[in-house]
Amino acid sequence: ALPVAVGALCRALPPRGRPAPDTLRRARFDRPQASLDFWRLLYVLLKQIHGGRWTESDAIGAQVSFVKSALWYHGYGRPQLHRLPADGSAGSRELLLAFSWLLHRLGLLEQLLARNRVQTGDEASACTCEDELPNSQEGTAEAGPEDRVDVRYLQWLSGRLRLQWCSLHAQHQEQCKLLHKIHLFTSGSHMDQNLRHFSVTETDLIRRPENYKQLLQLLESETMQLEAFLEWKQLEPVYWQWMETVLDNMAEEGNMCDSQDAHVEERRLPEVTSCCSWADKLTGQMDRLSRDLMALQEQLHQLVAQQKAAWWEKLAAREELQKERFSATARKIQESVELKLRGLRSLRAPEKNEMHGLCRLVLRSKHAASTMGCARCVSKEAVSAVSAAEVIRELQVREASLQRELEQLRQECRHRLEEIAEDLEEVICISP
Repeated sequence: ALPVAVGALCRALPPRGRPAPDTLRRARFDRPQASLDFWRLLYVLLKQIHGGRWTESDAIGAQVSFVKSALWYHGYGRPQLHRLPADGSAGSRELLLAFSWLLHRLGLLEQLLARNRVQTGDEASACTCEDELPNSQEGTAEAGPEDRVDVRYLQWLSGRLRLQWCSLHAQHQEQCKLLHKIHLFTSGSHMDQNLRHFSVTETDLIRRPENYKQLLQLLESETMQLEAFLEWKQLEPVYWQWMETVLDNMAEEGNMCDSQDAHVEERRLPEVTSCCSWADKLTGQMDRLSRDLMALQEQLHQLVAQQKAAWWEKLAAREELQKERFSATARKIQESVELKLRGLRSLRAPEKNEMHGLCRLVLRSKHAASTMGCARCVSKEAVSAVSAAEVIRELQVREASLQRELEQLRQECRHRLEEIAEDLEEVICISP
């Protein structure tokens, strides 16, 4: 069953990055002939995962550097892989091990099938998730006189950004109007009663029937990949048993002895990541976030101690106050704490009803039942109906929360400016 499992795995991969089954068999014995094919395979697959562009003429050195950096980014820090030569002339068995790790750890086949699926319907992106990380404050602490920027230049950049945003918004509105016209004019023409109208792709096929052959070829290719994926899921245990024998052979040859006693410094990011700016940027952000978290933890402990002392003093003074006044103050404090806790929960653990991903646009009449959605959300778990009114309502709530946060920041800036203005003598400050 092993040749059948390997063949199904190769057929489930995208056509442009599909290896020959014999490549995996030669890599099992660490044949140098399979090294270049495996570097190219991992390069193509990881480029598709990260949404980057690639061509057949890319240099082998660039491919090797990108693969090493991308594997490190995903958490694969095996030193033997990063020590392989940059010309791609050796290491086919190490690459086979890394490829199998991607299959198990990232769900490589599932991600590729989802990214390369043929889209025949009109889709839109809907996201109501909160930002998981706060805004970075990089470079604001050590700004010297030479780092100062003219305010007029910042105003020009802000105006240019606003103009581009307005232009993008206008183009998006025009696209929505054209989509609405197509859905409205083709209403009742689709044989699927849940859709009842054509998409842009289907309308284009009616106007240009010669494009039908190309779409049919893409659908047939996708169907073959899905059939191979189903066959692979049935024979997957056979492949992992085969990989256990590969690991046993590597252990016998002594290739895995160094990784057990490796020092922590060997886990540093290799020099090959210098060719990828996003890897260096990610490492810097992780280090900066680590330092910020440690500093915030120390500040939190100090604030807790100060707040406890202040609370004990306030409680001693409040013993003489009336119960009604004390209860009203306690209620306000409780409401403030609940608001802050709600914001912390949204940052730490997103709620289950948050929407994220692509949605299939489906036109519904105004008098349709409330249970019928205006869009159909495409997720990994299930296909659920999401109405446009619900998405708008969630976005309005998010907008109101951001407006409150913006107003709070403005008030803090005003108080700070007032404190600075009080220290200036013989100067009159007029607020804009």
